Amino acid sequence: MKLKLDAENKTMHNTSNVIRTTVDTIVEEIPIADMHTHIYPPSFGSLLLWGIDELLTYHYLIAEVMQAAPLPVETLWKLTRREQADYVWEHLFVRRSPISEACRGVLTCMQSLGFDAAKRNLKEARLYFSEQNIDEYIETVFRKANVSYAVMTNDPFDGAERNVWKTNYDEHPRFKAALRIDPLLSNWETASNLLREQGFEAGPSLTDSALTVVRRFLDAWADRMNPLYLAVSLHPNFRYPDDTPRTRIIDSCILPFAQDRDIPFALMIGVKKLINPGLKLAGDGVGKTDLSNVENLCLQHPANRFLVTLLSRENQHELCVLARKFPNLMPFGCWWFLNVPSIIEEITRERMEMLGLSFIPQHSDARVLDQLLYKWPHSRRIIANVLCDKYEDLMRTGWTVSVEDIRRDVMRLFSKNFESFLSADF
Repeated sequence: MKLKLDAENKTMHNTSNVIRTTVDTIVEEIPIADMHTHIYPPSFGSLLLWGIDELLTYHYLIAEVMQAAPLPVETLWKLTRREQADYVWEHLFVRRSPISEACRGVLTCMQSLGFDAAKRNLKEARLYFSEQNIDEYIETVFRKANVSYAVMTNDPFDGAERNVWKTNYDEHPRFKAALRIDPLLSNWETASNLLREQGFEAGPSLTDSALTVVRRFLDAWADRMNPLYLAVSLHPNFRYPDDTPRTRIIDSCILPFAQDRDIPFALMIGVKKLINPGLKLAGDGVGKTDLSNVENLCLQHPANRFLVTLLSRENQHELCVLARKFPNLMPFGCWWFLNVPSIIEEITRERMEMLGLSFIPQHSDARVLDQLLYKWPHSRRIIANVLCDKYEDLMRTGWTVSVEDIRRDVMRLFSKNFESFLSADF
């Protein structure tokens, strides 16, 4: 089917309705490759978070409730998970309208699972989750969210996760690995201690011998995990190149490793850890970064591929400009504090207007399994709205758009751009 506006736009209203219905349908139908999450299969035990109490105590909501109804942090952390969830529910859902995106997300999850949130009672949801078989529930969530698979965040420096990989890992078709290496690039003294704990003898000084050990560590964990990409979260003051151990490790270990393994290096830049330490995970902040450092990486290492997401809204335009200049750079997602509708729409429009379809519009960053039930429906709706406007703009020029064109474009945005950027033989 071809969709076209006539020269005088006499049928624009009807055609606009057809475009929007068609785009909405296709956007709902196309499965998504969720390329960055913090969710796990059942073999990861307690690292897999799910259920209503985990949804309500997600760090977005902890930060929100501590602003709306503050109490001493010592008191908060003494509460059980269920008591914390009750506190959040009472103060963010019962005593005021749950207008924030994090609150709306909980309600979307409840609605998707068939709960009547208007009852303002958690008993039904808690009973439902207590009766679930986790393997079956995972399939329910992925099917309802229409997500084909999720890429985990896998940290070999985390003792609990390391134990799973060494003793209990059970490969799951819905989950793929990504190798996370934050300690290596944040503090060499800490990283060297962690390496030694695993039997990789690296001294406190970053010698040539220590660099060899780092490379052996990366290879050993890549052999075990088979990661789709290498990833790191960085402070906004990240610099490259400089005279620190970080640059030496990037140049001597990270980039050669990524090139040899034929995987991208994902940079997530802009988080300021624990600006309010008492809030723990909810206490992180955001800062602007200098993108000349990403420019230097792309320019000096054209054989490497870089997935990049930035936490600061103010950095987004410059990232688009860099992506126009460097084909080895792929922008992805609206990360963390940017994952709210008004900013997702702004960033998606900006990217589409500057990059066409050559970007990855979103990742869920889900930390609780059930969040797939809201993060993707909310983002799909925004992406569909932007696409509709762009197709209508095209049609005003006389260009025709077919259903097949739309399906092809949505598949690029939802999975093909990511998978093509990973490797030619993905």
